[in-house]
Amino acid sequence: MNVMRYTVVDARGTVSFVAGCESLVHLVAACSASPRTLAELLHLAGRYDPRLEEYVTSGLAVFDEHNVDGHNDSIHSALRYCQPHELPVFRVVDDETREASLQRVKAGILIFNLKARRIVQLLNAYQAIQRKGRVVVTEGREKRVYRYELPQVWAIVP
Repeated sequence: MNVMRYTVVDARGTVSFVAGCESLVHLVAACSASPRTLAELLHLAGRYDPRLEEYVTSGLAVFDEHNVDGHNDSIHSALRYCQPHELPVFRVVDDETREASLQRVKAGILIFNLKARRIVQLLNAYQAIQRKGRVVVTEGREKRVYRYELPQVWAIVP
């Protein structure tokens, strides 16, 4: 499976996860509605693929259960023993997790900074991000096409 790291920054903090490359267009399309929080971004992207929202929110629930009040042994163990593309969903809580959140996996790494309305492509070997485009969703035998356009306030940084 071809995967990328997605790191999302909002007013509450930073979350990083690895997901399929097809999630790239879903997240970019979700940004066209100018979400302010990770939850809003995932909900909007869920229009195209509800599994992404469930994967990230469930992963964060596990992270929060095992990494409490500055006791981050669980995520630090994962950072030491897992390959970068195998890491679970995590919050950036210290320098170690910040470094991991900026580490590329297979097809690259993108940062969605919701506060600054900026999409930063640290490395994107999958496909160029388009300011406007379409998302094709197959539901059973039916295909639906959703069009999106990023507002001008959003910056795409190469």
